[in-house]
Amino acid sequence: MSQEEVVTKDGLKIRKLVDLKASTAEEYQEAMLHRVEHFSKRKDSVFNDFVENTIVQGLKLALNAKVEIDKMLGDNKDKVHKILENVLLFGL
Repeated sequence: MSQEEVVTKDGLKIRKLVDLKASTAEEYQEAMLHRVEHFSKRKDSVFNDFVENTIVQGLKLALNAKVEIDKMLGDNKDKVHKILENVLLFGL
């Protein structure tokens, strides 16, 4: 696949696809799979893994809590949202 490189006024380099081969999608897919495999095998730091896992678990808990609260509120969800908006708006 041939590419043409264009530089914008801001100095941003953009690669422009000049022609498209039938195997281009397969090449991109293979490259992505190789990259995923590379990063799955990479172990930079136990600390980084711990921090990432902690953040992900925290977000998961927060989103699950939001979904459960929305289920409990049912039809009153919009009313509660409106009240919270008014409290936050006038409280600031």
